[in-house]
Amino acid sequence: MITNAGARALALLALPLIAGGCAGSLFKTQQAPPTLYLLSAESPTADAGAAQLGDAQAGAPGSAAPGSAAPGSAARTNLAVLKPRVRTGLDTERIAALYHDRRLDYFADARWSGPLDEVIEDLAVQLLRSRSGLADVSGDASAFASPYWLEIEVEDFQAEYAADAAAPPTVHVHFLARIGSSGDGTLIARCEGQALVPASSNRMSAIVAAYNGAANQALQQIAATCTATLMPPDRIRMSGSG
Repeated sequence: MITNAGARALALLALPLIAGGCAGSLFKTQQAPPTLYLLSAESPTADAGAAQLGDAQAGAPGSAAPGSAAPGSAARTNLAVLKPRVRTGLDTERIAALYHDRRLDYFADARWSGPLDEVIEDLAVQLLRSRSGLADVSGDASAFASPYWLEIEVEDFQAEYAADAAAPPTVHVHFLARIGSSGDGTLIARCEGQALVPASSNRMSAIVAAYNGAANQALQQIAATCTATLMPPDRIRMSGSG
C-alpha cells in the first residue's frame, strides 16, 4: 500500500518527466532550414567593366585613366582585400528587399552563405585574382604582408521592387572603394562600382542570379581601377605612348 508520503514522492519524481515532455512538444518545429545562396565570380566577358564609374584619384602615384593600360601589362604586386564595411540594415546574412515606399524587408527562408561583409570580401578576392592581373590577392588577414590594400564600403545591396510588388525586382549594387599603401597608410585612389540588374522572374533563384551579376559588374569596375592604379609609372607611359 502506498502511503500519502509515498504518493507525494512519486508525484515529485514525475514532474521533471512531465515538464520534459511538454518542452519537447512546445519547442519542436517542422519548419525547414533556410536555403543558403553563394555568390561566385563569373567568367570575364568582352564588355566587362566597360561602364566604370570611378577613376583613379588625380595626381596619385601610379594612377592612370581607365583604358590606358595595355593588355597584360598590369602590375605584378600583391593586394589585400580588407573586411568590407556594410550599411546598417544590410549587415546580415539575410537577403534584402527594398519596396517602393522605402520599406526594407528580407526574403523568407533564404540566406547568404555568411554575413554580407564576408560574402563580399570572398567574392572580391575571387574576382580580383582572376581579373586584375595582380600577382596575388588575399583576404583581410594578410593586410600587413601586402604592400597595398583595398577597402570596400557597401552602400546598396538589395532587390528593389516597383509599385507592383508582383513584378520581378531590380537588384541594385553600389560599392565605394579605397586603395591604399600598407607601409604608411597613404590613400592612393578612390573609386566606385555600381550596377542595376533586373531579375528575369520573381523566383528566388532568378533574384539571386541578378544579385550575382550585379555584384560581379560592380566589382569588375573596382578591379579595373586597381589594375590601373597599381601599374608602375613606366608601364603607364609605355602603354599610353602609342
